[in-house]
Amino acid sequence: MKKTLVNAAVVAALSFPMSALSADSDDIAELKRMIEQMKQQHAQQLQALESRVQRAEERAAAAEDTAQVTESKVAAVEQQVQAKPRSGDNSFNPAISLVLQGGFASYSQDPEDFHFEGMPLGGEAGLMDEGLALWETELTASANIDNLFFGQATLGLHTHDGEIEVDVEEAFVDTLSLPAGLGLRFGRFYSSVGYLNEHHTHAWDFADAPLAYQAFLGGQYRDDGVRASWVAPLDSLFVEIGAEALRGDAYPGGGNAGDFGAVRNLFAKVGGDIGQDSSWQFGVSRIDVDVSERSAGGHAHDHGGEGPVFSGDSDLTVFDAVWKTNLGGERAFILQGEYLLRDEDGQVALSEGAGDALFNYDGEQDGWYLQGIFQFNRQWRAGLRYDRLSADNDLVMVSNTTGEADDDIFEESGYQSDGHDPHRLAAMVDWSPSEFSRLRLQYARDDSREKSDDQVMLQYIMTLGAHGAHRY
Repeated sequence: MKKTLVNAAVVAALSFPMSALSADSDDIAELKRMIEQMKQQHAQQLQALESRVQRAEERAAAAEDTAQVTESKVAAVEQQVQAKPRSGDNSFNPAISLVLQGGFASYSQDPEDFHFEGMPLGGEAGLMDEGLALWETELTASANIDNLFFGQATLGLHTHDGEIEVDVEEAFVDTLSLPAGLGLRFGRFYSSVGYLNEHHTHAWDFADAPLAYQAFLGGQYRDDGVRASWVAPLDSLFVEIGAEALRGDAYPGGGNAGDFGAVRNLFAKVGGDIGQDSSWQFGVSRIDVDVSERSAGGHAHDHGGEGPVFSGDSDLTVFDAVWKTNLGGERAFILQGEYLLRDEDGQVALSEGAGDALFNYDGEQDGWYLQGIFQFNRQWRAGLRYDRLSADNDLVMVSNTTGEADDDIFEESGYQSDGHDPHRLAAMVDWSPSEFSRLRLQYARDDSREKSDDQVMLQYIMTLGAHGAHRY
């Protein structure tokens, strides 16, 4: 570029007319000065351009260094995130639900006198409080704890004899990652005996428990313990086999708080589909109980004595079956039934007045129910249920210092079977405007006692929040 400017100046000088060459020396000096000035200006411009290029190169190098540092930091963070163990992502947001359940109940006979001859009640068996009352209301929270465990807790609130009672219905942990279809549950939970026992009361199709559940399971059996189960890896058939070891402190156990495994349950379930519209499930379970001083209130203790206490063995076998079918559109039908057979052998102690009585007890009782539910459309259903009990007990007096006749002691204990088989027929209709609300009207003709009892119940079930699906 310097040579170009110099040549241009020479050409310009040579282009002057010859008369200019004869100009005086001042003109020549001026030309030389102009050429020198042009050289200086060009050098300054070139130096400025070189400085700008150098500064740009320095900034580019700095930016590249910054980018490398940033990439290094990002890579380090990614390594930390990848190295950190991942959980089941409960996101600090467990599923919480509240089930409001209550209603109105009316009886033609005294509900306090509800009993079965030969089968003293225990646990939470009995009729709902008469009048308007809060029934089984549940608050449940559940979530994946991590990728290995799932947890759930349910608090129950209900009214009993006019007072609000709160207890822990369930509080258990399930495993999520055991191989080969194996599963483990530990904590407090509803036992997998029979079909209905595992379902919460708000999922039942009738407002109350079947008579056999009242007599043999105290209404519904839950306890502290552990359950192991296995689900077969089959596509067309559902097969589950399991075993439970339970504390035995709740009915049909009792007094076994320090003896873990006093209640043992073995169960199996199998089910499948029939075509596109129907499904079925069949189950069998066997629960063995080592009973230690299980108390039960006799129904005719007019002398202020203590209720009978049973110690011995109690075995309960349950067969259950369910069939569900879609009748087209929103119509459906469910047929459900269970048969329960109990065998008990041991001794019953009874305090009466200033004396005591002790007698041998060998009892065989059974009960069953069968119910059908017809769904007219998405909102309306109707159902019928029939259930029945029978007892055949042998009682032999061992000692009696009460001063009363042996037959009177047997009758007051509630263990004497008199040949009357309790039975009941119930009908219900319910309306569900949505999946979160249900209103139910139920009528039952109950012949559990000598006199028939006309029972009317109006029930409401309202669900707030997310609620997990129930078992089949």
